[in-house]
Amino acid sequence: MGSERTTLIAPLASTARADEIGVRIAEAIQLGLLSDGERLPPEAELAQQFGVSPVTLREALASLRDRGLVETRRGRRGGTFVRRSPEPDESGDLKRLADIAVTSLRDFADEQMAIAGMCAVLAAERATPDSVRRILKLVDQLASATTRGQKIKADSRFHIQVAIETRSERLTRRQVALQAETVGMLWTSHLPQDDIAHIAQEHHDIATAIAEEDRELARSHAERHVRSDLRRLTSMHLTLVDGAGGDS
Repeated sequence: MGSERTTLIAPLASTARADEIGVRIAEAIQLGLLSDGERLPPEAELAQQFGVSPVTLREALASLRDRGLVETRRGRRGGTFVRRSPEPDESGDLKRLADIAVTSLRDFADEQMAIAGMCAVLAAERATPDSVRRILKLVDQLASATTRGQKIKADSRFHIQVAIETRSERLTRRQVALQAETVGMLWTSHLPQDDIAHIAQEHHDIATAIAEEDRELARSHAERHVRSDLRRLTSMHLTLVDGAGGDS
C-alpha cells in the first residue's frame, strides 16, 4: 500500500470498535486511496495491521458490504474487493451542499485552516526532496485531471501527502477526515471552470513554499487556500439554495 493508505491502516487503540475501522476504510475508498477492484489484505493480516481481533475486523467488513463499498468473493482468487465507481455520482454531494448551513461550512474551514496551516509548517521543516517531488507530482495530477473522480483523488491526496510529511499520525488522520467530509462537495458540476486552475495554482504555491523550507509562507498559502475553498463552497451553496427556491 502507498503511504496514504498505510497511514489509514495504522494500529488503532486497543478498545477500537468495528465502526472506527469501517470509517477508515470508507474514507480511503471515498477519497480514491483504494481503487475499484482492489483487493484488501487477507482478514488476518488486515486485523493485525489495525491491531484488532479478526472478529472485530469481520464485523467492520460486513458493515462495508451492506453499504456496497466492498464485496467478498469465494475461491482461490477470492477475498474482499473494493467497489468504487471511477466517476462518483455527485447527487449526494450536491444535496449535502444544499442542505448544509453556511455556519457549518465556516466551522469546517476553521478546523481545516488550523490543520492545513500546521501541516504546511511542519512539512516545510520535515519533507525530504523525494517527498517534495511527490507533492509536486500531485499538483500536476490535479492540473491534468479531466474527470470528477480524478479531481477528487488528486485534490485530497495532495493535502493528505502534505499531512503525511509532518510525521504526525494525528494531524494526518484529521486531514483525511476533513477531506472525506468536504472534497466531494467542492468537486461538482457547480464549481466554476476557472476555479479549477486557481485551485491547482494554490496547491503549487503551497508545494513551492514547502520545497523552499519557508514555514511561514507555506502556512500563509495553506490558510489562503482554505479561505478560497470556503468562498467557493459558500457560493455554490447559495446558488443551489436560490435555484431550489426558484423551482418551488
